[in-house]
Amino acid sequence: MFRDLRRKDREIGHTEVIEILKSCEYGVLSTVSEDGYAYGVPLNYVYADNSIYFHSAEQGHKLDNIVNQNRVSFCVVGKNYVLPDKFTTNYESVIIFGRAEEIFDDEKNAVMLKMLEKYSKEYVGKGREYLKKANSKVKVIKINIEHISGKARR
Repeated sequence: MFRDLRRKDREIGHTEVIEILKSCEYGVLSTVSEDGYAYGVPLNYVYADNSIYFHSAEQGHKLDNIVNQNRVSFCVVGKNYVLPDKFTTNYESVIIFGRAEEIFDDEKNAVMLKMLEKYSKEYVGKGREYLKKANSKVKVIKINIEHISGKARR
């Protein structure tokens, strides 16, 4: 169902894949619209419990696409830099395939707290107050990971 990496010599192990996921600040969610066009959107996320989580407004393109087709891809790129004299780039990246679904209640609240801790660590108290007001206007989506791979050129 999922392809093997073509360049096995660049494959990285599961532990390192998870470290890259935990350390990156954003990833690109790829979905497919009703008309068959691919749609990639960068977003902040949290990795926890073998899943990717992100928040969203109550409506929009990515949510419409997820309702239409919940199979998605998510990609992060860690450290990277161009080697101009070698005509290449050193990089590390992770690609995930999974199914997206909205989460609710306690699970949603726990994920929003994890988002605060990751992106606004020094403002968690203020963030909790903000979430009380905004919670009903925010959706949280979970990607249940079905396949994950990592690759690097160093």
